[in-house]
Amino acid sequence: MEFLGHFRRLTPLQRNTFIACFLGWSLDAFDFFILIFCISALATQFQQKVSVIAEAVFWTLAMRPLGALLFGRMADRFGRRPTLMINIIAYSGFELASAFAPTLKVFLITRALFGIAMGGEWGVGAALAFETLPNEGRGFFSGLLQEGYVVGYLLAALVYGTVFPLVGWRGMFVIGSLPAAVVIYILNKVEESPAWRQKEALRQTVRKPFGEDIWANGAVFGFMVVLMFAFNSFSHGTQDLYPTFLQKNLQFTPRAVSLIAIVYSIGGLLGGIVIGNWSERIGRRKAIVIAALLTLPVIPLWAYGHSSGVLALGGFLMQFMVQGAWGVIPAHLNELSPPSARGTLPGFAYQVGNLLASRNSVIQAKVAESRYGGSYPPVLAWTVLVIASLVAIVTWSGSERKGKEMTIH
Repeated sequence: MEFLGHFRRLTPLQRNTFIACFLGWSLDAFDFFILIFCISALATQFQQKVSVIAEAVFWTLAMRPLGALLFGRMADRFGRRPTLMINIIAYSGFELASAFAPTLKVFLITRALFGIAMGGEWGVGAALAFETLPNEGRGFFSGLLQEGYVVGYLLAALVYGTVFPLVGWRGMFVIGSLPAAVVIYILNKVEESPAWRQKEALRQTVRKPFGEDIWANGAVFGFMVVLMFAFNSFSHGTQDLYPTFLQKNLQFTPRAVSLIAIVYSIGGLLGGIVIGNWSERIGRRKAIVIAALLTLPVIPLWAYGHSSGVLALGGFLMQFMVQGAWGVIPAHLNELSPPSARGTLPGFAYQVGNLLASRNSVIQAKVAESRYGGSYPPVLAWTVLVIASLVAIVTWSGSERKGKEMTIH
């Protein structure tokens, strides 16, 4: 019951802040993964190959660094709380616009704009959360916060399995605009982070030039970007085309795809919490490396299983490890970041790495179509083999500052 103990030790303000940041990230991910479940339907709607529709995923991911920089700078300048509210309204609005796109070109534009808004949420929410939460239990809260991403995937799977046959892909994107309601909760229950208020109280009349803190920590920033390239390739390489694999290669129904996705989403959620919490004991780097390497023996179940039970088990184990490694990242990046740029640096590095990995799903789809006759298992297997090894190598080559104080000087 150690997990419950972490929550009981929080003050009401700390608890409300964490809930708000968790919901913001979960619903942001929910909006993104609606597209993942609708790729086949969009291909049919616009009479295009899967690889062409996957360009929408690319544009969302490619535009995220711009959002991280824009909203991160706003968070460092004007505060975490108001920036988070603006960010949530923005991504909900662009999600709604996607529902009414008359052509594929317009749809791609709305997804690019959604990507800008999506790119800002992680860095701003993580800064607000970790500057408000106590140092004790940071690994646990890191794992739980990051797995808001998996909760978003889980919600998308549930909605797809129950509502998609009734409302189609356009209705799915309309539902995706509902997260804007979280702003009301933030407005009434959340305050600005103590660290940012402290910074404002001590603010000098002369501001540092934009980017000075980032460039002054170029080595750390560069390491983060490479690490985030590996991590984003890891998660998107195991998630984005997996429903398409189940639909196209195995001819599973929306209900079957939804159930398997629910199972592996639960695995990811548990993995993030367990391994994130474990990193408090064994260290951030060691926890990440162990989780990444443990994905390798799971490949046969996950990519080459033929029954829904075997695939669900493989998916559960795969995402337990993938998201378990990810669960350490929010705490790890915030601990490595310079205090004065914490609203910008972790999120910007995250999204630049994401940009470098943004064509992952397009490349996977094209390789499957051109080399394997539309068969996805070999592509999925090679992705995990290569990228899991890369995650382990890059992580171990870096440093860590577990337990660092989250203050702003």
